[in-house]
Amino acid sequence: MAHLILSDGTTFQGQPFGFLGDSDGEVVFNTGMAGYVESLTDPSYRGQILTFTYPLIGNYGVPSGEANEYGFSKNFESEAIHVRGVIVAQQSPDFSHFKAVSSLSNWMEHHKIPGITGIDTRALTKKLREHGVMLGRIIQDDEGKGEKGKGKIADPNLSNLVDEVSVKEVKTYEPHAPHPTPNTPTVAVFDCGIKNDILRSFLKRGVKIHRLPWNFDLAASDLEYDAVFISNGPGDPKMCKETIEQVKKSIEKGIPTFGICLGTQILALAVGGDTYKLKYGHRGVNQPCIEHDENGEKTQKCIITSQNHGFAVADELPQGWKVWFTNANDGTVEGIRHESGKFFAVQFHPEATPGPEDANYLFDEFLRVLE
Repeated sequence: MAHLILSDGTTFQGQPFGFLGDSDGEVVFNTGMAGYVESLTDPSYRGQILTFTYPLIGNYGVPSGEANEYGFSKNFESEAIHVRGVIVAQQSPDFSHFKAVSSLSNWMEHHKIPGITGIDTRALTKKLREHGVMLGRIIQDDEGKGEKGKGKIADPNLSNLVDEVSVKEVKTYEPHAPHPTPNTPTVAVFDCGIKNDILRSFLKRGVKIHRLPWNFDLAASDLEYDAVFISNGPGDPKMCKETIEQVKKSIEKGIPTFGICLGTQILALAVGGDTYKLKYGHRGVNQPCIEHDENGEKTQKCIITSQNHGFAVADELPQGWKVWFTNANDGTVEGIRHESGKFFAVQFHPEATPGPEDANYLFDEFLRVLE
């Protein structure tokens, strides 16, 4: 038997799969019907125990971890699984897909990630929606909870999770296609836990990338670049003080800046805005977002987006800034932009993977600013 024990003492019992070990983390849920490979390798999930609300997970297996021509994973969103555990109603030991090379359970075992199957994920999700995200512990214990279920659960949010997932040194990627030209833009990318498909989205548009550690002193470097990008990532944005300060300096210099997910929160903090933690976050591939016009008024345009975040930007923005998108479900801020048109960010994921590609055009919008 395996158990999930929440911080309030609530216990869910199921069968173990993946790695037969114990783990602490923050319990969250994702509503996507597919995309478990991309979700588990998304660095934004660092430190969390991920519950999938879709009842059957693992039926199409896991593809290979081969690298692409740039040296990073061709099929995954990073080179590791970042969750601390996986909770499902039913995991499929058998899989069928022409790209699959492994079952979900074997892949998780290889990366030492424990999982529990057979849990009432509907009941667990309803509890998290009512009480908000909670700390939890996965334990493997055939005889019951025993001593393992006692003691304080480690809180991953007390650690600098961004520092754990960011690159440690500058990496530069030259675009292979389309062929670079003298006008090829160069973007300085703060890697706060960047998804590989964001890199792919820039490279396939012919953008040269300087991939920077989250705390890199860009202002004091001799790197040449045309714009700044701030990536997605895990944890509380207010812990990224060095990134916030660097973004603040780049905006003061008038350098075009674009942010995604955590990057939106960092951008908001850099210009004097504020952020707060959501009750249970937005994690899924069907989040509707309403676009606002240049005056901040709602339009009739709504796009369906892929999201994975637990913090949001407060809707009281500094002078010159407007709300760009809001969530149609709860009205939270999903995008901000400056009246100059040079600085903007979105809380959702335009690169998707997994999810719809409604917002993919935002990469092109950013590049148009650089023309």
